[in-house]
Amino acid sequence: MTSSLLTGDTRQTLDHFRRSVDQLFENFYGFPAESGRSLPSGQWAFSPMIETAWEDSSLHLRAIVPGIPQQDLKVSVQNNQLIIEGERKQPETFKSKGNTQLAYGKFYAALSLPNNLNADKLTCRLQDGILDIQIPVSEQMKPRQIQIQSGEPRKSVSA
Repeated sequence: MTSSLLTGDTRQTLDHFRRSVDQLFENFYGFPAESGRSLPSGQWAFSPMIETAWEDSSLHLRAIVPGIPQQDLKVSVQNNQLIIEGERKQPETFKSKGNTQLAYGKFYAALSLPNNLNADKLTCRLQDGILDIQIPVSEQMKPRQIQIQSGEPRKSVSA
């Protein structure tokens, strides 16, 4: 009797652990951990990885979007946010009897942009699955050199 209770308790603990791990991956990657489940239309399947770096005169962003053609990407700026969205379509040969670790479907990423960027001059370039985005810094935000003026020598005061 004790061994059956212990076995049942262990099984329940392992099932709880499995569900927790599945939920962790579902929340992390944005898509169900179980294969074969499809998302209702309109939901996002994943968000692309994005890295940012400041250069002297611009903010540089790179979004990793392998296997996505230019016509399936959209970049926009709304309410001081950079929005990258699109869709990675599953190849026909993988739909019926394939196994993949890539996320397919619609994707979406929104990044809040700092003030004083010139979003009107934003440029994008897609090459080898990497979307490069450059946003120039406005002249107000660029560092400027302040000239130091020399003054008259000070006279010492005797006490």
